[in-house]
Amino acid sequence: MLKHFSQDYLLMLFLVVIVSASGTDIAADLSHGAGLTHLLQEITILLFALIILSLLIFDNFMKKSQIRQLKEELEAAKNMPVPESVAVLAARQQLSQAIDEQFTEWQLTASERDVGIMLLKGYSLKEIAALRGTADKTIRQQASAIYQKSGTPGRHAFSAWFIEDLL
Repeated sequence: MLKHFSQDYLLMLFLVVIVSASGTDIAADLSHGAGLTHLLQEITILLFALIILSLLIFDNFMKKSQIRQLKEELEAAKNMPVPESVAVLAARQQLSQAIDEQFTEWQLTASERDVGIMLLKGYSLKEIAALRGTADKTIRQQASAIYQKSGTPGRHAFSAWFIEDLL
């Protein structure tokens, strides 16, 4: 995701340069009495660049807001009250241990383990990418590697692998 944000910022910088250059060019053209057609072309370029720049800034703001919200939700989930039932606590601990052992058997990397846990918790690939600060494509590749190593055809079968016999 950091790479993605860097690309967004570079594109925004490029558009700011275009807007500045277009504005300067329009001012120069006006002072030299350029034709109306040329001025309209320059104004169109300026407006187009401003619209795209505005959309990028808005999209960037929305992404940051979504990441902040996801992090808050994740923190809230971590801080949820722990069940007081000894049986529930023991079952959760056993499931966690079983998942960890199975991940080891499947030889998942540390990143794949993190993604696998988030998949089991129900996060979407986009949400996982935002939380991990990586590109969507990276998370899709890691999820595919997880499914391949686990011998499951996809997300639902992967999750069901762990809980099917529990229900």
